[in-house]
Amino acid sequence: MVDLLSAFSLLFILGLSISLVISGWGIFNPLQPDTNNSLAVAAPGKEFVLRIGHQKFDPLTLVKAKGALETRLKPLGVTSVQWIEFPSGPPMLEALNAGSIDFARTGDTPPVVAQAVGISLVYVGSSGPKDQSSAVLVKRGSPIKTIADLKGKKVAFAKGSSANYLIVKILESGKLALSDIEPVYLAPADARAAFEQGSIDAWVIWDPFYAAAQVQSEARVVRNSSGLVNNRDFYLATKAFADQHADVIKQIRAETQTVASWASKNPTQVAALLSPILKLDPGILEIVTKRRNYGFEPVTPQIVAEQQAIADTFYNLKLIPKAIKIADAVHPSAIALNAR
Repeated sequence: MVDLLSAFSLLFILGLSISLVISGWGIFNPLQPDTNNSLAVAAPGKEFVLRIGHQKFDPLTLVKAKGALETRLKPLGVTSVQWIEFPSGPPMLEALNAGSIDFARTGDTPPVVAQAVGISLVYVGSSGPKDQSSAVLVKRGSPIKTIADLKGKKVAFAKGSSANYLIVKILESGKLALSDIEPVYLAPADARAAFEQGSIDAWVIWDPFYAAAQVQSEARVVRNSSGLVNNRDFYLATKAFADQHADVIKQIRAETQTVASWASKNPTQVAALLSPILKLDPGILEIVTKRRNYGFEPVTPQIVAEQQAIADTFYNLKLIPKAIKIADAVHPSAIALNAR
């Protein structure tokens, strides 16, 4: 089996340009994180453009579509919001490290990996569980019926993403290890193409790609994430930004919660709103909406423990270079929410 740690390090060093929004971690030395990020953070009281990283369909995509965040932030000196889309969490957090964005939303695994290689980030919020929103998929006619059938097969997923942790847990549940499969590290769009062409045997993926594959490619679920991972969202920033702009993060949180409350009651309207933006059928988006959580909530001790379990698992598998303590990266403002 390929030396995963070496491959993982190369992914960080040799990733493609994030400005092209293509899978990869970008060009930087992961063991020498950018120590000048704080210089790029607008000082409190000064006008600035807020740069938010998001993925194809996440809570912040919906916040963007509703269009009210900018109004909330203007009194705080935010002249405009620049929305930057990424294919997955890893390249987004490289952008955070490089000072190219101020605020990000990823799944559970990318911040664990980023912390382990020295990226400067802090958790400023989380979400409720969305444990129905990821799965291992195969083609409808595939001979793969059970987790045991994945042994020796080519399984695609984005390295360092939530899908990376999910496949580890799925394999464990079937008494297999990561070494029992042939990992194929692909970003979602590339994995979808490989899946449809039959060059991989299975695909570990999250929504909306998961729902789209079910509807458009007649993909069959071997195992979803229910009962294995909570698959939460995490909201992240640099420590300098979180320290200097707690008021901005508070308003992002408030607007996200407002939108989340609306979305939970109006899945059909959510689908109609996002369909022309994402160029996905409303029926697909309604499936996605009904099985995900859009909230921006506190980082509780339970959530810290969940993240620590991911970190410990990845360290034991030599997928990250050192052991880490998740609590060290939780910003005080995220914990303080619990008392409110």
